Formats: sequence, structure tokens, C-alpha cells
Amino acid sequence: MIDKETGIEIRWYRTRLDKDTLRSLATRTNWQGLLQVLGYLGLLCLSGAAVIVLWGRAPWYALATAIFVHGTFFAFLLNGFHELAHGTVFKSKWLNALFLKIFSFLNWNNPIAFRASHNQHHLNTLHPPYDLEVVLPVQLTPTGFLLSALVDVIGLYGIARDTIPLAFGRFHGEWQLALFPESHREGRRRVVRWARIVLLGHALVVAGAAITGLWQIAVVVSAARFYGAWLHWLCNNTQHIGLQDNVPDFRLCCRTIRLNPFVRFLYFHMNFHTEHHMYASVPCYKLGRLRTTIASDLPRARWLVPAWIEIIGILRRQKREPSYQFVMQLPETAAG
Repeated sequence: MIDKETGIEIRWYRTRLDKDTLRSLATRTNWQGLLQVLGYLGLLCLSGAAVIVLWGRAPWYALATAIFVHGTFFAFLLNGFHELAHGTVFKSKWLNALFLKIFSFLNWNNPIAFRASHNQHHLNTLHPPYDLEVVLPVQLTPTGFLLSALVDVIGLYGIARDTIPLAFGRFHGEWQLALFPESHREGRRRVVRWARIVLLGHALVVAGAAITGLWQIAVVVSAARFYGAWLHWLCNNTQHIGLQDNVPDFRLCCRTIRLNPFVRFLYFHMNFHTEHHMYASVPCYKLGRLRTTIASDLPRARWLVPAWIEIIGILRRQKREPSYQFVMQLPETAAG
């Protein structure tokens, strides 16, 4: 496919599917979308309610545990936002648009900026400078994990670096300026408008908490984005790290991992990351079926802990050999 914006063409390898199978897999249904989205939001309501009920009534350690669990669940809003930004969760566009706004606001995300970036990420995955959403090599450290796991200092920094300047109409950095040049006035206006809505909305939540003394509301709504992200960090950082860039094969630049059904639900099934890149039109709740259909052509998927043992080994080698990239082993039954 030729990218209309960049003019480049990457001939991506995709495991072959017949038209009927692909049509079935790519079919979206409102009821499956609602099961995923409302089920997840219901879980957030339960964990948030636990914090509110325990606030001022339970020992500090019980409250701290409830807050941490709520933050752990809340962090996966990012993946729901990601799926809704793809527009593949619901058959009805209005449902997708409605929940995209809700998820975007709660997680301090900007759907206009994200869609512009993520479109290039899918078209040109790990082919810089056309994809600067993910740039390899990435060096993760225990300190980086700790700065996200308990209190997400890195996330707070990201809001200060991106959302606040955008709310004042200031675009900066190579990627932002490439996606939204000065000539892209309408796109810039929409990005700025949403950044202001997010900041003003959360400011009103915090102000309301201060006026009423119900600080627990701000903790479970506006602050929840910034604590307890340990599990999300471990899941999300498996997607591309340590793998190859500048290769036209999603099997070599994306990593699928295995998760238990509950974490897979939290993660909006993004553990099937190779499959998602290969066929982005398939809704998240059908990626497991897609995996089963094309598994004989894909690398073996590891569980989360073995995947991280592999990743840590890659990162250690990259410290010694900065140009090293791990080559995923394809099965003997693989084509291409």
C-alpha cells in the first residue's frame, strides 16, 4: 500500500486469508463491543466504588490496596482508547465515537493527535522517519518501571510535555510538527480544542473535590491515570521492544504474548499484537480467533514472564551490541 502522505510503499507480508474468512473476522457487532467496553467500565466503577466506600472508614493499608487495584485496572483505559480510535469496536459509528470521547477524557488522551500518529505507525511500522511513534532500540530500565508502577511519574511528565503545551496551541518536537505542520490548520485547531477540554474538565473535577471535600472522587477519576500502572507497563512494553525495524513483516517487528483470560480482557486483547498489525480491521474481541486461524504461520507466543525473560536478555545484549536486533523464529510451517 502506498502512503498518500509520504508517497512511500512498504509491501507488507500478511498471512493469506480467504475473503469469506476475513469478512467474518472483520465483522463488528454492537453487542460484543458493549460486552467488552461496558464490562471494562463496570469493573472500573466497582474498583472506584471500593475506594470511595473505604475512604475514611478502613485502615490505611486497606484503602491503599484498593487505590492501587483501581489504578491497575484504570491503566488499561489506554488500550480501550486505542481500539476505539481504530473505529473497530462497534458496528455503529456513533457508539464508537461516544465511547472514544469517554475513554479519551478519562485517560487524558487526545484522539485527533493519536489517530494521526497511529495511522502512520500502522502504515509504516518501525520504518523511521515515517513512523516515529515507536523508535527502536528502546532501552527499558528498572528505574523506568518503578517510575510507572506505583506513581506514574513518566505519565505525568508526558501530560506536562504534550497536553499542556497543545492546550496553548504550541506544537513541538519532530513528530508533532511532521503530523501537524502549520499548513494543517483545521487539524491543529481540533487537537488544541480537545487538549483544552481535557485540562478544563479535569480541573473542574479537582475543583469540585476541593469545594465538597470529596477528594476520593478526584482520586478515582482524574488522578487514577497516574498510579498503579505496573501490569499495563509489563503488557504494553512487550509489543515491539528488541525486535527488528525496517522489515516488511509484522511477524518480525511485532510480538504476540499469551495472557490469562482476565488480563487479556483488561488489555483489550492487544496481546495478539502481531495479528492486530497484520489485520487491523479485525475487532479486538476476534483477535483470538484470528490467531487460531493463522497460528501455523506465526512465531510461537510466550507467556508474559517468559517473554520478559527473553526481552531482558535482548536488552542486555543491546547494551553490549547497540546494533543487535532479535530475529523472531518462524515455524517450519511458515510461508513468506
